[in-house]
Amino acid sequence: MMGGNDQQAYDRGTSLFSPDGRIYQVEYAREAVSRGAPSVGVRTADGVVFVAMSRPSSTLMEAESIEKLHKLDDHLGTASAGHVADARQLIDLARRQSQGNRLRYGEPVGVETLTKFVTDHIQENTQRGGTRPYGAALLIGGIDNGEPRLFAADPSGTPNEWKATVIGGGRSDIQGHLEENWTEELSLDAGVELAIAALAAHDDEFEPTDLAVATVTEADGYRTVPVEEVTEAFEAAGLTVEEDDEGDEEEGADADADDEATDADNEE
Repeated sequence: MMGGNDQQAYDRGTSLFSPDGRIYQVEYAREAVSRGAPSVGVRTADGVVFVAMSRPSSTLMEAESIEKLHKLDDHLGTASAGHVADARQLIDLARRQSQGNRLRYGEPVGVETLTKFVTDHIQENTQRGGTRPYGAALLIGGIDNGEPRLFAADPSGTPNEWKATVIGGGRSDIQGHLEENWTEELSLDAGVELAIAALAAHDDEFEPTDLAVATVTEADGYRTVPVEEVTEAFEAAGLTVEEDDEGDEEEGADADADDEATDADNEE
């Protein structure tokens, strides 16, 4: 009985180690991240690629309101997974630090420097009373002195540098695909195709419109990739874009004018 009560006490504590060296609340926060939609980051020879699954949960939801990729500075971007509100707080923190560095020192903040600033803040919430760990993970990537760099920050506050990685659900399948296919000579376009193909290794039932894609290069800085280019990369990755829904709607419109009006309203 006492053992069970002790276990429950460690489970409820936000900053206590269990006898086997675990902090349960951090592990629960990691579980929250793993239940989120995946986001992939790929470092290429030309820059950093971010691809995130941003599929609406309802046909009534505006797809543009789902924000998984964010610009931190001209040379910096981030992708998130997990609790959206938690991620937004970390993103705002990173933006303030990035802009403060420009005002204070007159130069852009380093990718590693910013990542460690954010992860230091995350780590504080694993050892202070009255707080809980952030239920979100970030990929932070950009250009540092002409060199592309990519970091991941998890709810424990650990910063790791990666060549390619994923946060969110389906990590095993997606990371396995990245490990098998990533190369040092990867171009930016090939990096986008690799990230899309890696997502498809876990779940291939998505369309180009279900993805958010951004790149960070020395020449163009942070850039949101338009859906037309995403579609081209989608097809180059060997995936097929479904087009039969539009045809079915047109046939239904010929048969019934009222159905046509309803379908049009739903598409908007």
